[in-house]
Amino acid sequence: MNTVETLLKNKATGFWSISPTSKVIDALKLMAEKNIGALVVVDNGKLIGIISERDYARKVALMGKSSVETSVSEIMALPVTTVTLKNTREECMVLMTSNHFRHLPVENSGQVIGLISIGDLVKDVIEDQQQTIQKLYNRF
Repeated sequence: MNTVETLLKNKATGFWSISPTSKVIDALKLMAEKNIGALVVVDNGKLIGIISERDYARKVALMGKSSVETSVSEIMALPVTTVTLKNTREECMVLMTSNHFRHLPVENSGQVIGLISIGDLVKDVIEDQQQTIQKLYNRF
């Protein structure tokens, strides 16, 4: 059973953050530039929220607000559910599924050290299944 620690070790990239006072347009530009779907919102080194493309779509675009004028703090998701390095892949999947979100910040000793997505979890499941299939195939 893989843990978050294993997932982060196998993940190619780190995570990106943004200030709560930044404008939503800046968050969108950063997400587009890095080809990611969410950013952790950090203030004075402390995790205070998370902003995703879904937050933009539902809280800015559909509400007729301006991404140039709206600050990240106005639309970021709260409260933020986090996991630790010891949480299992299955625990993360349950959290994401039951709470309807796609990203989980990873904390260690009160500091954000990573961000995992539902895509990271699915990729890990597929890799495990492929390894199992290969082992079974090699038995015969």
